[in-house]
Amino acid sequence: MASSTALSLSWSSSLCSSHSFNGVAFETLKVSPQRSSLEVLAQKKAKKLRKVILKEDVLDLGKQGQLLDVKAGFFRNFLLPTGKAQLITPILLKEMKMEDERIEAEKQRVKEEAQQLAIIFETVGAFKVKRKGGKGKQIFGSVTAQDLVDIIKAQLQRDIDKRLVSLPEIRETGEYIAELKLHPDVTARVRLNVFAN
Repeated sequence: MASSTALSLSWSSSLCSSHSFNGVAFETLKVSPQRSSLEVLAQKKAKKLRKVILKEDVLDLGKQGQLLDVKAGFFRNFLLPTGKAQLITPILLKEMKMEDERIEAEKQRVKEEAQQLAIIFETVGAFKVKRKGGKGKQIFGSVTAQDLVDIIKAQLQRDIDKRLVSLPEIRETGEYIAELKLHPDVTARVRLNVFAN
């Protein structure tokens, strides 16, 4: 739509009036009620934006699932034909909200399960590890994360990934603390008693 400007002189007694043309409102400002006034009509071109959600990553625009305001022409000519975005509707917003709530509930369930498992590990007491003894307190070899995983499986019937286990270097008999990273927010501390047989 082209920008339109109209200038006119009028001898009116009103200070300000408004006109409408094809549904677009124009305001008129008059300088003086007694003198000739300059009437200016101007229409700005409206910026047309569309609210969309990205279905996949778009370079220099955003990531999948992101809500954006994009120009109508960009959406119509690029995003829609390539299937990279979809207009946001109230139904789509409701579905997204329900999906976010479901994901949040699942994260909370996993965290609570990890906390319960941590309580089980911490209340068991110390896990006993036997190694062949050497001179003094020395043992042959060392105690590894895999050893702890095997002991937990034997005693508690729980499978733990050895990459979740953090152990200090154990080359002597004594009591040690191992950490099991069960969840990003939950770490269980497990005691190990290493003794020579």
